[in-house]
Amino acid sequence: MRTDLVVIGAGPAGLAASLAASARGAGVVLVDGATETGGQFYRQPAARLGAGRPEALHHRWRTWERLRDGLAASAVRVLTDHHVWCVERTPGGFTVHALLGPEQEEPAEVHADAVLLATGGYEHVLPFPGWTLPGVVTAGGAQAMLKGALVVPGRRAVVAGTGPLLLPVATGLAAAGVEVAALVESAAPGRLARHGPALAGKLPEGAVYAVRLLRHGVPFLARHTVVRAHGDDRLTGVTVAALDATGRVRPGSERHLPCDTLAVSHGMLAHTDLAEGLGCRLDGHTVAVDSEQRTDVPGVWAAGEATGIGGAALALAEGHIAGCSAAARLHGTEPTPAPAALKARTGLRKTAAALASAYAPPAHWPEQVTDDTVVCRCEEVTAGAVRDALDLGAGDARTVKLLTRAGMGWCQGRMCGTAVAGLAGCPPTPSRRPFARPVPLGVLARPHPQEGLS
Repeated sequence: MRTDLVVIGAGPAGLAASLAASARGAGVVLVDGATETGGQFYRQPAARLGAGRPEALHHRWRTWERLRDGLAASAVRVLTDHHVWCVERTPGGFTVHALLGPEQEEPAEVHADAVLLATGGYEHVLPFPGWTLPGVVTAGGAQAMLKGALVVPGRRAVVAGTGPLLLPVATGLAAAGVEVAALVESAAPGRLARHGPALAGKLPEGAVYAVRLLRHGVPFLARHTVVRAHGDDRLTGVTVAALDATGRVRPGSERHLPCDTLAVSHGMLAHTDLAEGLGCRLDGHTVAVDSEQRTDVPGVWAAGEATGIGGAALALAEGHIAGCSAAARLHGTEPTPAPAALKARTGLRKTAAALASAYAPPAHWPEQVTDDTVVCRCEEVTAGAVRDALDLGAGDARTVKLLTRAGMGWCQGRMCGTAVAGLAGCPPTPSRRPFARPVPLGVLARPHPQEGLS
């Protein structure tokens, strides 16, 4: 299959980019690993579940309807269940390599003149004693269960960590009938107040969630953290404690909260694997782009969470700008994105920066991680093993990896990399990998098909 532009990721950024590029005359193929478009933010329950009011689980439902209906009426070709593992630069442009379906064994290729990466982000959880117990899930995972399967992870839940995601997760679970024992936020209210002007646009949304929490009787514990999850075969409760001004646990402030579910999150990280494989420059841990959302690799654009965690509204603005730019540059003209999108991007990036600063995880979280706490789940590496590596002279995360195998498993350090770096006392560094996901050897061994015949 060949097209002008292939957009990878069908979340808000990818949808907006596809519609903008298609409306300006570009042939667009939209590729996503999920069975339906929408991404995590617009995740829909399966049709067979017969949800009577799916809009009750969503924020900004009308925006989703406009995107969904616009996509159906457009010339964009949508390829779902396509799990992209590599984007290859070729003499004729780019080849996107994907694996089909839930088994991810059959290969597929899309050839394009340009690529737009809207690969989104993934959840970040810092380890603590007991975090591997059944019943401990990510906040986003709990939300995905509710939105996509209309099920809840348990009967009595604690929602904990830091970041704006905790609010919709706590209110969503409570509205679905879960008893939410507490919303435990490590950030102090004063940190939000210091960013008042930049967060002014978020106040109405925050007020709505606050009212819902009050209505459901959910206790809100600011400047608190989970220090341990309890249970043998599964979660039975958590211990939470207050934090002092430096981010350390305040002695004597511990309390036990019985629960069968802990939904925890410490923010989001950008998916940059495909961008790194293409050689795109990173700005810290996100893909670096210019004012048109172009990367430094000719023919490659990026938008949404991959360029910086900022939420759906920012992703929509960046996606529109990127789609307009890609279509124009493919046709040799100047892009003309909507002025509203340019204005929104400027303001929303300031808001995103303020939120990232206000919701930074506690500075001294490694002090609460006991030596027997598993840090790397794939290779079952404990915090004690990481600390032993430091005693042997390891001074960076890569050396710790070589000495302990932390980060060498199935997820390739995506889940544990930040934690290992934190325990090692060094900043996390992105790892450039040739593949964005595991690939069957049989797929790699197949003869490379001629372009245009796949």
